[in-house]
Parts: sequence; structure tokens; C-alpha cells
Amino acid sequence: MTEQNNAPFLRRIRSFVKREGRLTPGQKSAIDTGWPVFGLDPQIEIVPSEIFANENPVTLEIGFGNGDSLIDMADAEPNKNFIGIEVHRPGVGHLLRRVIEKELSNVRVFDTDAIDVLQNAIPSHSLDCIQLFFPDPWHKKRHHKRRIVQTDFLDLIRSKLKVGGTFHAATDWENYAEHILDTLNAHAGFVNTSSANYAARPEHRPLTKFENRGLKLGHGVWDLVFKANAVK
Repeated sequence: MTEQNNAPFLRRIRSFVKREGRLTPGQKSAIDTGWPVFGLDPQIEIVPSEIFANENPVTLEIGFGNGDSLIDMADAEPNKNFIGIEVHRPGVGHLLRRVIEKELSNVRVFDTDAIDVLQNAIPSHSLDCIQLFFPDPWHKKRHHKRRIVQTDFLDLIRSKLKVGGTFHAATDWENYAEHILDTLNAHAGFVNTSSANYAARPEHRPLTKFENRGLKLGHGVWDLVFKANAVK
């Protein structure tokens, strides 16, 4: 297996479509002000204890959208550190604006492809939790190969989690939930924390406006919480 920085190589099939919206003046100002303080270079391997100046647990969220849920978690848990990855600049700007407004010191940001970040910038066995909330479901069968949760992706994130660390995924597409569940169950590096396959939404995962609207319409949401075991 080809490796880079001790991480498994992941085949590059793009799992997202970059829809670059226009930055608002507030978002642009937040990026101009906040990026030099909170932004991270995806080509330089980080040392979490150095970038946060503490030894607190580290959570990485892949694809944080507009960042509201990530900010709410960081605000509620100041004794944890949070790293967010998002390719859409308006979302990055919105998150940085809230970081600045709330004067948070436990948030850092990458603004590029999560695979590049994981392969180049995240040390092995350095994360306590990886979150993947509502990724693109690529609902058409011919597009299922573009779903980010595949065996090679799980190999990669398992190499970044500490033993006992958590991978927490959530989706509002039942077919994708079934795919994630099957792929995780087949992977020797993860074990389900729920005897019922799917977990109840943990209190620390905020209920988004989009999710709440869907629930009121009777749409389902599936949370999957798996622990990284000692198998590499």
C-alpha cells in the first residue's frame, strides 16, 4: 500500500461539488481578519498541542457547512479543541465571523479537500473524534462511487484516530446510512457503540435548522457512532 506521512493513500474520486457562492462583506472581513489566526496550511503537518497550546481532546469535523453546529459545540465545550474542514469559502467566512464574535480559542480551520488535509496535515493517532455530518449522499446509484465513506476512507481516518477514538457520522438519506453502516461493520478497525445499529443523536451534536425542518416533515436522520479499536 502506498503511504504518505504514514497515512494510507486514498483513490481520488471527488466526493463533493464545489459551489462557490459570493462572499458577503462580513464573511470577507472575517476571513481577512481571522484566517491569519485560525487558518491552517494543509501541506504542513500540525501538532495539536502546539496550535492550541494545550493537551485537550481534539475533534475534527469534515465538511462543516456554514459552521454553526461546530461553533455551538466549541462554545459549549471549551475544554475540547475543534478543527473544521470546509471547501466553500462563504461557510469558512461565516464560521470565522462567529469565532471572532464569540472570542473562541479552541477552533482552527482548513479550507481545502479533506483528503489532502488527512493525508498531509494530520498526524497519525492524534484525534479523539472525527465527525462527518450530512455529507453529499450522491443518491443516484451511478454516483454511489463518489460517496466519501468507502473502505479506503475508513482506512485513512482510522490511522488518524487514537485507539478508542470516535467516528461519528450522520445522514438524512436512509440508503446512505445503510451504506455507511455496512462499510463500517465490514472494517476491522471499527466497532459499533450501538446494539441497535444506529445511535440516538448525542446531546453534543446540535440540531440544525435544516435537520429540524426535515424532522417536522417526517424525514429520518440516522446517527452512526463507531469506536476505533486496536486493529490498525
